[in-house]
Amino acid sequence: MKYDVEVKISLKKGMLNPEASTIQRALALLGYEVQNTDTIDIVKFSMDEETQEAVQKEVEDMCQRLLCNPVIHDYEIQISPVN
Repeated sequence: MKYDVEVKISLKKGMLNPEASTIQRALALLGYEVQNTDTIDIVKFSMDEETQEAVQKEVEDMCQRLLCNPVIHDYEIQISPVN
């Protein structure tokens, strides 16, 4: 069965986020007042697997080994079967 996968990767609370700080300052210079700016990376892909649990296990492994640094990043996985 085919599954669509979306992984959202963000910095853990308390980690410095220079990209978000730069965006917040630039928006302020343009006249926009923004609070609590965060940035996330979104990785989307499709997988063929027997079960959703198998996809979950493989994507967890991908996140731990390649997609993010578990020391400084949090991640959220969304899996949707493709009809």
